[in-house]
Amino acid sequence: MHRWKRSLALPVTMVAIALGFLVSLQVHTQKNVSAAEQISAERLNQMKSVLDNSQAQNAQLQKEHQNLLTELDTARKKVGTDPQLLDRLKQLQILEGTQAVEGPGIQISIDDRGKNTLFPVSTEDIARMVNTLKFAGAEAISVNGQRIVSTTAIVLSGSSTILINQVPINRVEGVPYELDAIGDQDTLLDYFSKVEAPALKQNGQIVSITRKTLTIPSFKGSYTFKNAKPIVP
Repeated sequence: MHRWKRSLALPVTMVAIALGFLVSLQVHTQKNVSAAEQISAERLNQMKSVLDNSQAQNAQLQKEHQNLLTELDTARKKVGTDPQLLDRLKQLQILEGTQAVEGPGIQISIDDRGKNTLFPVSTEDIARMVNTLKFAGAEAISVNGQRIVSTTAIVLSGSSTILINQVPINRVEGVPYELDAIGDQDTLLDYFSKVEAPALKQNGQIVSITRKTLTIPSFKGSYTFKNAKPIVP
């Protein structure tokens, strides 16, 4: 009997130790699982918080973007309807010659094909007459229908063809050169009749100056700037 009990003691002890180890391992494992779940829950909460913040910021940016688009659209509409801005735009277009204009001025006709003409009208003659009219305060000038602007070139092509704005202005047989200038009629007439007309008549050319209400066309060319750039303040 005692011998049997002694023979069972060792196995029972081993089983008890094993059970104790398993129980301890289970408890430890459960603690690790609980810790891992807690960490995962905290990370999930952090990620959710980051996502919520990102969505909130995105919504705010979309709102600001829409507000800016609305402001830009309002500004564009204001530029298109504001009387002062429109008036300023028209003035700038008149200055650059891209706006057709009308008003009081003088019309000058020069016929250089008479028998008594010593020399025909040259590019230098036209340039000088244009400068005289500008000096007299002309607000708009055209020569044979070509608007004079800041980039206008008056040149000779070949032996007799005069180009203004790269367009031939020599009229057909029987039609003289015609200069139109809008401005103060008295001043324009006084300057041209005293400064330019005497030399033209002395050269045998027929000169006629008339006060008229004129319509001067717009510049049909284009402005191209390859080197000049605006200065950004």
